Amino acid sequence: MTERQSPPERELSHAGSVVDKAIEYMIGQDLSEVAIASALLGGAMGLLTRTLPDQVVIQILQNAIKSLEAGELRAVPDNGHAGQA
Repeated sequence: MTERQSPPERELSHAGSVVDKAIEYMIGQDLSEVAIASALLGGAMGLLTRTLPDQVVIQILQNAIKSLEAGELRAVPDNGHAGQA
């Protein structure tokens, strides 16, 4: 993987903070959590498919499904940074 595909911790933390602020703003606009999450997921998927080969995106999704099935995503405490779960 290239450096752009594996961001440094500082860059990931900054991006997570920006996403957190965007979520706070959308909640303040009385958007539903499902609408917010769906829009963020759609945007993330669009970005991934523009930057990575389809097979890599499929592997990312398969890993996410496995984490969800294992209960790992629900077990992660809210650390104040979106996108790091």
